[in-house]
Amino acid sequence: MFHVKSYGETALDPGSFQMGVLLGVLIGEGHFGGDGKQPQVTLRMHSRHHGLFEWLTQQVPGSKLYGPYDHGGRHYYQWIVRGQALREFLIPLLERLPWAQIDPPSYQRYREMKARYGLEVGS
Repeated sequence: MFHVKSYGETALDPGSFQMGVLLGVLIGEGHFGGDGKQPQVTLRMHSRHHGLFEWLTQQVPGSKLYGPYDHGGRHYYQWIVRGQALREFLIPLLERLPWAQIDPPSYQRYREMKARYGLEVGS
């Protein structure tokens, strides 16, 4: 694994295996929304995926891991990217991918979040 020194530096490039894992998890499990004031990308998965969550936290600087939670027989972690980490790292990274061609429905949810919160690369 690698360690990112700033929001602008990363070993995740569009053609890398690591980038494929990140995008695949976001396509399959990602929630693109917010609280009405602040946008966020959230993954919530069973606690047995703790290793994946730790890896994601290392790959996306500024992202946060919450949990484990135990509610109604469910055991899960929640990984959240918001604020500077979302604006300056994750969105510019995702914009470099052919996501729209890979999975239009999840890409549309991502675009709706960006439109709702006025997020544009470089803004």
